[in-house]
Amino acid sequence: MRRALRLVALTLALPVLYLVASVLLPLVPGPKADLSGPLTRQIGLLQGVIHTDILIPLTPETRARFGFAEAAGVPLNHPEARWLVLGWGSAGFYTTAGTYADITASAVLTAATGDDAVIRLDALGPLDPAENLRFLHLSETQFQALLDQTSAAFASTAKLDHPGFTGTDAFFPAHGRFSALRTCNVWLGETFRAAGIAFGLWTPANWSVTLSLDWHLTGQTG
Repeated sequence: MRRALRLVALTLALPVLYLVASVLLPLVPGPKADLSGPLTRQIGLLQGVIHTDILIPLTPETRARFGFAEAAGVPLNHPEARWLVLGWGSAGFYTTAGTYADITASAVLTAATGDDAVIRLDALGPLDPAENLRFLHLSETQFQALLDQTSAAFASTAKLDHPGFTGTDAFFPAHGRFSALRTCNVWLGETFRAAGIAFGLWTPANWSVTLSLDWHLTGQTG
């Protein structure tokens, strides 16, 4: 009986511990390279309900680096294209459907317990101000390191057989495994720290990303 009660107590405690950690650990600085310098570059962060995309400015340099996406149907060279949208996530969860209402329970379970990762790319035109849009100012070395990190995250530049959500996006195989402990937002933090950008130690949720930005990057966001 006692063993059963302990098991129930542990089961109930785990979600609480996860939630507490998702609030406290973003405030703890994670290890990062020192790539500081004048803040001459800008990227964007577009936050949905549970996922954060990186927005990389489309320049001749970034169009060339991610040129494989154009062949996959992402209109990087469109005259109105200004930003490359890049997001990492669970293959089963991320590609299930275009809206959260369409996501199946099996996709959620697969994502939580461990799934292959994919990267979604899309292109956007000029951006209007929005509550879920933030900009981050980087040094040149941080920006170049971020390009290196995001480029290295692709396991293949061959487009996956998926129709996409917007008619201009595409999915690609990515390195790594997605799980409840290593979510899309945890990957974001890992990628930022590897690029010398100050970020929290563990950022599994969108509120974790927001806390980390507000706590560690006060002078670099805007």
